[in-house]
Amino acid sequence: MPMAAALSANHLSVMLLPSGLRRLYIARDADAAGDAVQATLTQRAQEAGIEAITLSPRLGDFNEDLHIFGLHSLRAALRLQLVPEDVVRFIHASTVAAE
Repeated sequence: MPMAAALSANHLSVMLLPSGLRRLYIARDADAAGDAVQATLTQRAQEAGIEAITLSPRLGDFNEDLHIFGLHSLRAALRLQLVPEDVVRFIHASTVAAE
């Protein structure tokens, strides 16, 4: 899965969305800054004809989810937020079957 990180407002402002991109997953933090970045990226994606899907952590961020709930739980929570066809593409098949 191609990925890019926009870890600040400055990074976000210069991030270019690839011309062939059809779907953008936005992994946000659960705070005001995460809300703002999610809104900005969603708007930019929609203006470019790109489907934007937000991935939200259960707690403050995905690192906190990983440490508190563990990998199995994090993976299960993310799987519920992915488009079904992407679950098959991006989460290892043996992991999906085991969970």
